[in-house]
Amino acid sequence: MPRLQTSRQAAAIGTGFANPASRSMAPPLIQLTDIAARFGRLPLLDGADLAVSAGERIALVGRNGSGKSTLLKIAAGLIEPDRGTRFVQPGAMIRYLRQEPDLVGYATTFAYVEAGLGPADDSYKAQYALEQVGLSGSEETDRLSGGEIRRAAIAQTLAADPDILLLDEPTNHLDLPTIEWLEATLAGLRAAIVLISHDRRFLETLSRATVWLDRGRARRVDVGFGRFEAWRDAQLAEEEIAQHKLDRKIAAEEDWVRYGVTARRKRNVRRMANLQDLRQQRSAHRAAEGRAVVQSVQAEQSGARAIEAKGIGKAFGERQIVKDLSVRIMRGDRLGIVGPNGSGKTTLVNLLTGALPPDTGEIRLGTNLQTASLDQKRESLEPSWTVSEALTGGRGDTVTIGGQTRHVTAYMKDFLFQAEQARTPLNVLSGGERGRLMLARALAKPSNMLVLDEPTNDLDMETLDVLEEMLGNYTGTVILISHDRDFLDRVVSSVIVPEGDGRWTEYAGGYSDMLAQRKADVAGRKPAGREPAREKAPAQVQPKAAKRKLSFHEKHALETLPSEIARLQTDMRRLQTQLADPDLYARDHAAFARATDELTQAQAQLATAEERWLELEILREEIETG
Repeated sequence: MPRLQTSRQAAAIGTGFANPASRSMAPPLIQLTDIAARFGRLPLLDGADLAVSAGERIALVGRNGSGKSTLLKIAAGLIEPDRGTRFVQPGAMIRYLRQEPDLVGYATTFAYVEAGLGPADDSYKAQYALEQVGLSGSEETDRLSGGEIRRAAIAQTLAADPDILLLDEPTNHLDLPTIEWLEATLAGLRAAIVLISHDRRFLETLSRATVWLDRGRARRVDVGFGRFEAWRDAQLAEEEIAQHKLDRKIAAEEDWVRYGVTARRKRNVRRMANLQDLRQQRSAHRAAEGRAVVQSVQAEQSGARAIEAKGIGKAFGERQIVKDLSVRIMRGDRLGIVGPNGSGKTTLVNLLTGALPPDTGEIRLGTNLQTASLDQKRESLEPSWTVSEALTGGRGDTVTIGGQTRHVTAYMKDFLFQAEQARTPLNVLSGGERGRLMLARALAKPSNMLVLDEPTNDLDMETLDVLEEMLGNYTGTVILISHDRDFLDRVVSSVIVPEGDGRWTEYAGGYSDMLAQRKADVAGRKPAGREPAREKAPAQVQPKAAKRKLSFHEKHALETLPSEIARLQTDMRRLQTQLADPDLYARDHAAFARATDELTQAQAQLATAEERWLELEILREEIETG
């Protein structure tokens, strides 16, 4: 059986990926060799290697349950592998950020961060790091929110100025301003970084190499995450072809054994041994894990107008959360809500869905609304439940999906759970498994409106892709709270952002479109000139200033950009079709690399063209209605 090429072999034959031999020959700060670890009936890691040199930025990727967190814990020295060796350069300082930080035993955030300093470090480093993440140090650890726990853990990880950072889902429970701050901070560090994250934008920005954990093995490719997925898909396609060829060869050999001229009397010993070897190769092969089947059970269609809010307001004490907000959500709209933690996103959703009455104004819900919800904290899951009990409510071993009864293990498999996990207690599931279980529970309920609060937390990339496809095909209405910029850009049709003092503004398009229109991030800074211009309008005495016209270049761009966008979309479809050819990678590595680069460039050009067209279209509408 032809062996699947590793990234090093692919690099050596001209795919456009850097050969590791061309990298700096400095010895690695951490080196894991032939690591094996078993969990349950299958090996979690089986001969995995990982080498991290000074200054490297590595994305560690793989499906939920592939062993990413386990490998990172082995690298950090927290657990021992069943087999293999771990080497760390003497004197190298390692800091590990857990996926679920534990602050038990520390009275305050300062005490927790100070405990992570090196022997020679001054305690001012702890205070400085806390201030950078927006904490004072006096917070009591038993009263922290999920986001505050994560920020305290980040402060402890960064305070000692380590040589190596091992980060497991650092963006979980963080709001967008903190994610963007962390992204910029990590980009400016000298430390080597190994990063596990479900946030595509975060990985694309920071990574310079990618290690793919797949079926127990770690394969490295010396490109960032932005180019990794095309390489991975080509590898899987090549593997599928190799397996198909192996099956055909086995069938041919078996045919010879049965029907060959001398088969009944004297079989060729060498060919029989070869057939046995082929069968062993086939039985030892671990196929790539399938995709999740994320489907919603859609209820009868709701009215055309799903939600209408007129002048609503809500305050808690002296703090105004929502002030004089009017918004109309039509059937089929996808509304994204973003903002810093504490800005009132969940309160706004509760107001819009009728779960919380407004202090002022009026909320009108459309006819026949049936809502399915996913809460951020997974609070509806009882740790003592098993997976089966969580899906069935503890009643029997069947679930009803869309009016049809299915065995619970069959429904579990749609969300990548194994049948033997039916009796697994929830408290031993990984974060990604709990996320998939919550999706399975929420989507089993008939609905025509989905309310999703941070649905991307802990989900792997493949499951996120399937979730995006499901939302794209969902005919109902979606209200989504998320800090995942890439997910927002792919899913929502408009974004609501807090402007301060309880004011919220809706922007057309995704997260990137909002930034282009607003000219500011979501960290609380007001868009330049937006509100003052409205306040001063009545006092204007220069009416000619309001009659701004499009320039010749702006008119030309507005007329020509649609055809340019159409051309880029055609080019992208052509390149995607070319890359979908499973034989291209094996037949012409250089052509595959060129097509990948051209597709990346076309995607960037398309985003720029669409953003420019949107700006000009908004300007045109403002001029015509002004």
